[in-house]
Parts: sequence; structure tokens; C-alpha cells
Amino acid sequence: MPHAGGARPMEPRDVPAVGRLFNKIFRKRDGEAGDDLRRYLQTIFFDSPHYSADKGSVVYEDGAGEICSTILSVPMEFAVNGRPIVGRLLCAFMADGKAGATGAACLARTMRASRQDFCFSDNASPVSADHWVAGGGHVLPIQSLEWRRSFRPFKAWALTIGRHFRLARSSLLSAPLALADRILRKRRAKAKPAPAAGCSTRAIEPAAFAAIAEPMLERFAIRPIWSQHAFEWLVAVAAANASLGELLCREVVGDGGRVIGAYLYFGKAGEQATVLNMVCENGREFDVTAQMFHALDAEGYAFAVGSAQPFLMNAVSRQRWLSFHHRGYFCLVTRHADLKEAALRNDIYVGGLASETWSRLLTDF
Repeated sequence: MPHAGGARPMEPRDVPAVGRLFNKIFRKRDGEAGDDLRRYLQTIFFDSPHYSADKGSVVYEDGAGEICSTILSVPMEFAVNGRPIVGRLLCAFMADGKAGATGAACLARTMRASRQDFCFSDNASPVSADHWVAGGGHVLPIQSLEWRRSFRPFKAWALTIGRHFRLARSSLLSAPLALADRILRKRRAKAKPAPAAGCSTRAIEPAAFAAIAEPMLERFAIRPIWSQHAFEWLVAVAAANASLGELLCREVVGDGGRVIGAYLYFGKAGEQATVLNMVCENGREFDVTAQMFHALDAEGYAFAVGSAQPFLMNAVSRQRWLSFHHRGYFCLVTRHADLKEAALRNDIYVGGLASETWSRLLTDF
């Protein structure tokens, strides 16, 4: 029978078709989605505390009723100059074939700035970034970068190229690389991150991060609102990404026992630390950043990575053995002038839990 087709909100019944489309577009295999992927799609895109049909994902059906294009999104709440707004983290834009291209153009029009309170992505491709700008959106250059701090450069090199060449991760190389790192660190002791004077680091549960972060984020015009329920959900879905390691949290304590900052990160023992969020009191950026790098080095990681934040650039850039890489464009669209103006002057805190960094769609399946 003929089918009108067109764009509509994604529904739970669409999960199998969307999972198959995900496999075809991103994994280059045309097959049914496994149970694990289906459950994950259901959890991420329908179980969020802020989910509603008008803030969720969108699909496009062709004339036969088949889903040929999809925009996956997770709703997240933000404060914008003191008022709450539910934004949408756009996670994947998929299109299959000629009908999918038509659907993609239709879905892109629904995401134009004039129609959205706040949509953003921190992992857009160059082509996608061009579409964002054409739709009235903006690219934030600094937030499009990832910093990388090596603690054990030879092992860090092996782990990096080992993603493409397994021989580099061979156990036969681990001992020589470890020896080379020890020699390098001994000869260049100043390259090891020094602790901040008068500061120390204490382990805390990830669930405690939001309470510490809230007053420290009040200086930003745009910042996430983490209610207890929403934050617990985010921590739970993030912690499910075992490929990045264990989700951990540390608080940084200054003179007199005052907590001056905290950071939330994935730790893959002996390999990589992936910093999701780092917060600090205004003016303590250098102390908290230095103490964080010192502690991560002491925990034995080969290197650490994290998304760049304008307010931390000066402090992070003081580190040795540090580089910046383009990870994907940070793009946003909004119909609110004050939100756009605040974002363009970098009066915004977005990233980490409010990003794709924790998503298994980037690392698994």
C-alpha cells in the first residue's frame, strides 16, 4: 500500500529499524541489530528523565514506510541566564540511499535555529558542520579540540597506534617501552606534572560530583542543570561504557581543607584516563588543573585526554608533553539571542557528561 512518508518523532517500536540503520551506516554491515544494541538505544533515547516526543529523536519514513534517515538525540536540561531550557544533544545523523538523502534534507530543516531552543553536537564532521552553519548554527572552535597529556610517552604512542596496528600493543614491546619511559622520565624530571602547592586529591564517588560542581558552575551563563535523578541517570549510562574503563571521581582540596575543584573521569588502568568534567572555583584553575595532572600521573596512566574548555585553556596549556587535536566540530543552533551571544563569547560550560564522550555508540557494537 502507498505510504505518505515524512518526518516524525522516533518511537520505541522503531528501535530495531534504527539499530539496523546504525549498523549499515556506521559499522558497514547490513544486518539486524543485536539485543545489546537494541537495549542501549532504548535506554539512551527513551529513558532519559527529560525525554518527551518533541525533544527526542526524529526519523524519516520513505514511501514504503521504511526508516531511511534518522537524527538521534538525548534531551538535557540547561540553565540559560537563570532560566531552564531543555536542550538536545544530537548524537548521530544517518541516511541510507536516495530516499535517505531526501529524508536527511527534511530532517536537517527541522533542526534549523529558528525552530530550536538549543541543539548541539560535539562530534560533527566537516560536512555536518557546514549543514549546521547553513541552518543558522555556529561552530565553537575551542570546544572542538581535545587536549592530550602524555605521562609515559612511549607507552602512550604504542597504545595510540595500536588501535590500528595490534603489534604495537604486543606484550613483547611492553617491557622495552616501560624501560624507555622510565629513562625518559628520569632524565626529564621537570616534564612530570608537579602538584599544586598546598593541594591534595581525595577519591569520592561519582554521585558526589554534581553537588560540588553546582556552585562552581554558577559563573557561566549557560550550564547544565543536574537534578539528582537526571545526574544519577547520566552517571549510570556513562558507567556502562566499560571500554573506557572505570568511572571515577576526585576532589581537589586546598589549604585548610577547602574543596576547590573536582574532576570526573574514566580510568583504564595503566593506559588512558578520559577526563569528562573538571570544575573549580573561579581563580583556582591553575591549582586544580596542576593537581589533577599530578594525580593522574601518580595513578600510573600512560596519558590523559579531555575536551578543551575556554576557561581552562591557559592552565592546561602550561603542561609539558601536551598537544591539542581536532576531535570533531562543536556545533549549536538556537532561536534565543541571549543563548547565542553567551555561547559566542564562551560564557558556556558544555562537555563531558553533556557530550557524546561517554556513549557506547562511539566505542562499542
